[in-house]
Amino acid sequence: MKKLYPILMLVLTSCLGYKELPVEYDYSYKGNFKKYRSFDLMRQVGKSDSTMTNDAIEKSITARMKFLGYKKTTSKPHLIIAYKMFYDSLIFNGYIQPEIEQWVHTGKKEDLNYDKKRYNLKTGTLLIQFYDRRQNRSVWQGYATMHYGGIDFSNNRHLRNAVISILDKYRFWADGFIEQQQASATEEIDNP
Repeated sequence: MKKLYPILMLVLTSCLGYKELPVEYDYSYKGNFKKYRSFDLMRQVGKSDSTMTNDAIEKSITARMKFLGYKKTTSKPHLIIAYKMFYDSLIFNGYIQPEIEQWVHTGKKEDLNYDKKRYNLKTGTLLIQFYDRRQNRSVWQGYATMHYGGIDFSNNRHLRNAVISILDKYRFWADGFIEQQQASATEEIDNP
């Protein structure tokens, strides 16, 4: 039970002051969403791009992934996570797909069409992408913007809300994490 208190406190404190933003996401039918265990954040090489570097975003992504049981590692992570802040409006191509949990649960591999959908995103959009390092491809991306004005990228609370809103759509525990938690809880009950 002692191990559940930090997780419960993380959930409660992360919800305080949280305002869910409108989010869209799409994914690759080649993603192995039940098999990922580790992640790292994409690092820039060469000249720094300020739209892809932000401590508040990186801390929020890391906290959320660790909450889901993923291990952060620089050595051959399963997922590499990138993000970008778009200050201007943009037209973005996404896809019309079944909800990801439904698709993964049914395991249907037929009907794998990617039906494009164009999004006219407002000023101040945050995009987060997950790359499968072994497949060398993007497997999931989520994007958030405000209905009435953009995300204020200079406001850390706005950035945390955007990250939480986006990653709330990625609902996969790390491979083996639930079983590990159950084994720990059973051991704690057996050996108080």
